[in-house]
Amino acid sequence: MPFTSLQIQFKNGRNTSGEGYFLITASAAGLLTYPTAAPYSVTKHAAVAFAEYLAYSYMDKGITVSCLCPQGVKTNLIATKDGETENFLMAEAITVEECAEAVIQAMETEQFLILPHKEVAEFVVKKVSNYEKWLSWMSGLRNKILAERG
Repeated sequence: MPFTSLQIQFKNGRNTSGEGYFLITASAAGLLTYPTAAPYSVTKHAAVAFAEYLAYSYMDKGITVSCLCPQGVKTNLIATKDGETENFLMAEAITVEECAEAVIQAMETEQFLILPHKEVAEFVVKKVSNYEKWLSWMSGLRNKILAERG
């Protein structure tokens, strides 16, 4: 369902039960930025922002929102065109089952931000603590990834 359609349904009062739950799947890239994929990062940032908007706009109407922001998950999505994997993602990649377990646990406590990779929270703190240092580190990571690709 498109975001705008979802909002229209809420504004028109179609949720009469007074309860509901949305799980928005974004990515760690929605909080941190993917080093070599601007369009991907921009859309994931938008998904996080939309999840935040839904959460604060509809919490008084009984709607709970969670936003899933995993880093690497062992699926075909993190494989490159030639079948090789992105090393920096695979090193800490979790299984689909591990990701699902994190979602279930977070939804049981109605936690907004679901971070199956605990280091993502640490990276977010480092990012906002010193943006210049973060940008420099990301530049180095991007250059390393591009050099490995040849």
